[in-house]
Amino acid sequence: MPFSKNLKKFIIFGALPLSIFSLVLIYPFSQGLFLTFTDWNGFEFEGFVGFDNYIKSFQDETFWATLSFTALFVVVSLVAVNVVAFGLALLVTAKLRSSNIFRTFFFVPNLIGGVVLGVIWQFIFNSAITSLATRFGWTDLESSWLNETDTAFWALVIVTVWQQSGYMMIIYITGLISIEQDVLEAARIDGASALRTLVSVKMPLMASAFTISLFLTLRGGFMAYDVNVALTGGGPYRTTELISMHIFQDAFAFANFGTGQSKAVIMFLMVAIAALVQVSVSKRMEVQR
Repeated sequence: MPFSKNLKKFIIFGALPLSIFSLVLIYPFSQGLFLTFTDWNGFEFEGFVGFDNYIKSFQDETFWATLSFTALFVVVSLVAVNVVAFGLALLVTAKLRSSNIFRTFFFVPNLIGGVVLGVIWQFIFNSAITSLATRFGWTDLESSWLNETDTAFWALVIVTVWQQSGYMMIIYITGLISIEQDVLEAARIDGASALRTLVSVKMPLMASAFTISLFLTLRGGFMAYDVNVALTGGGPYRTTELISMHIFQDAFAFANFGTGQSKAVIMFLMVAIAALVQVSVSKRMEVQR
């Protein structure tokens, strides 16, 4: 009888979730990995090609240029998003009268879809800013930021920061309010300034919040697609394509399904390694603190 009860519990709480996990994640990934070794044309494959798709991917100069652009975007947006989010968290937890209004205001951009967000900011960069620049004689801003690769990069960063900072702010708020007041009071009694309390007391105690926020920002940077499509469309001349958009374009726009799938696997491995390194380093810092 105990065995049958345990078996029933396993089927309900173990086998069913594992089946769903396998069906939704493991099976599609395994199938995609299998197709990278074939001459798949989007509908069927005639035979195996070994590592030819991976070799073509590594020999694709556009792939490496896109990967470099994406890596730079991830690093800059990771730092910018978390700095802004942490600053907003400090602001709304500073016992201001309108702190709840500020929380809502800062979080709202995260609720807007990436495509809608990209269209809104495309209008801002292409029309609103250029019109104001022409009216007031700001010659440096008369041309749209989206027309040049360098300025389009910063446009992507600005939109990403505007969209994600509110969500990361909530995580940092949770970390800040979880700090016991007795610890902060002890720091004040010892004569610690506000800055010293922040650096030496608050930040070490909320290291787990930093770990979560950095991981989510890292993942989001590599997975960014909708904002990229709606804001720049990869232009000018595919110089602002992030890796997700590049893979989609390679597979579906240019019908290179084999290399597109292999590039997706390469990206998955790179993101997984980067995430594992980031989490392990953050966890080690938590232990040291």
